[in-house]
Amino acid sequence: MAFSVNTNIGASAALQSLNATSKALNTTQSRINTGLNVASTKDDSAAYTVAQSLRSDVGGLKAVTSSLSRAKSVTDVAIAGAEQIQDILGQLKSKATQAADAGVDAPALAALNKDFLALRDQITTIVNASTFNGTNLLKTASGAASTVTALQSLGGEVTTSGVTTYTADTLNIANVDLDLGSTNSGAVFNQFAATTNIGTTALAATAVGKLTDAQALLGAKISDLGAASRKIDAQLTFTSKLSDVVEAGIGNLVDADLAKESARLQALQVKQQLGVQALSIANQAPQTITSLFR
Repeated sequence: MAFSVNTNIGASAALQSLNATSKALNTTQSRINTGLNVASTKDDSAAYTVAQSLRSDVGGLKAVTSSLSRAKSVTDVAIAGAEQIQDILGQLKSKATQAADAGVDAPALAALNKDFLALRDQITTIVNASTFNGTNLLKTASGAASTVTALQSLGGEVTTSGVTTYTADTLNIANVDLDLGSTNSGAVFNQFAATTNIGTTALAATAVGKLTDAQALLGAKISDLGAASRKIDAQLTFTSKLSDVVEAGIGNLVDADLAKESARLQALQVKQQLGVQALSIANQAPQTITSLFR
């Protein structure tokens, strides 16, 4: 073995080993700090690319959830208004039935008509108030039926010039048209306008028939709203579960095993200390040459 003060092979080897240990230690500390095994494309390009795509999907699912939640709120407000109107229709029919009795005297008929008009006008108030975020499913807007459209899912992917977008699968909830005096076909109150009253026995008898028709139509509309609300609930549940599964998939790809990283950190710290000592010993080797000249 040749002795030289110009080249210290042992020190060079010890330094290389120490540098490798320090690099591994930095990587381990980064994984512990971020909780990610793949934090950038430099760590694993394939896993990072897939994870980024899945993160985009999760963002899309959050938009779907927000849209469905808005649609559910609109529908629930409409259901609350329609159910209240359904109760009022029952009370109106009761008043009209009493007023249609030929044995009712004029003062009683006037009192019944007064109650009838108050209840009738209350329907208009409920219809106008059943609005959420500017959408009212119980009222037409400028002669056109109001609808609420919600994202139901992300749909299919469409890539144009390298940019990927999603076709939206949408859920449409049509207006149930309870607006008093509306001329739209299918309106619940087409025959039950704001001028309906039971001021006479004949008018009361006519009102009973109109109210019977209105109750039947309203029952069908409430059923439609209930079905739409249940569909939204089911889609919200599915979207939430799907989002959780996708996020778990991202974790499987890029999350660090902190138990392993903790154990590796301890080992690398000890290895680093030993590397420093080995380098120190290797650097002292040339000093032994001086003993040859004594």
